[in-house]
Amino acid sequence: MMLTADTRVTAADFGIIPEVDTRIITKSATPDDGTVREWLGPEAFGNWTELRNWIEKFYPGVFAPDWLYGGNNRGWSLRYKRTKAFVTLTPEYRRLSALVVMGGAEREKFEARRYVWRPQLVKLYDESKTYIDGKWLTVAISSADDLHDVTELLIMKRPPPSHSSSRSRSSRKASSG
Repeated sequence: MMLTADTRVTAADFGIIPEVDTRIITKSATPDDGTVREWLGPEAFGNWTELRNWIEKFYPGVFAPDWLYGGNNRGWSLRYKRTKAFVTLTPEYRRLSALVVMGGAEREKFEARRYVWRPQLVKLYDESKTYIDGKWLTVAISSADDLHDVTELLIMKRPPPSHSSSRSRSSRKASSG
């Protein structure tokens, strides 16, 4: 098969019948929005778009999304990073996953709020392996609640610039009043 810049490669082109959680593994080109939309399907692509827009709104100019290719086992993922990884989004067949690495400080914050989080997230947290650089929490986003969990984890990990400045102003007002 000859590939051109506008050729959209699908699993069927390789005789693959994708299953839920199969990743985009075609190395020939970085996935574009059309490829991601086709792979995720309408519902998961809506979550993809909403989460990306949320990051851009609450962290303007902080992160430059970077596509990473992890080989045939991991496929393509979109990482948001400044000095440390913030979140990595993985478009899987008909499902979106977000990887949030939680270092020691983030794990302490999570534990302090343990009974505030949804039970599904606490179970996922408890079952996730802890590595030397932290606990790698991979959240499958299939509902508004899942999306909310991820945004709350990200706010806990790194408060948005607008949140921290508004908190400082309100605490200054409270202490001066």
